[in-house]
Amino acid sequence: MNMAVRYNKLWKLLIDKEMKKVDLRDQAGLTTNVLAKLGKNEHVSTHCLEKICKTLKCEVGDILEFVPDEK
Repeated sequence: MNMAVRYNKLWKLLIDKEMKKVDLRDQAGLTTNVLAKLGKNEHVSTHCLEKICKTLKCEVGDILEFVPDEK
């Protein structure tokens, strides 16, 4: 069974912290390309995930989850 990544937890966390995606991009030093990949539930590097976690002071499991691939 293939697994897909979902970043719904990240978007909820941003709402809880009253942050916009652009705020995360600027504070974490992400590119617009990385933000677009996150929005499409595509894979990003662990380095990018680390930057997000440091910025939001959270663990990786707080921003993503793996779910069975629906394809």
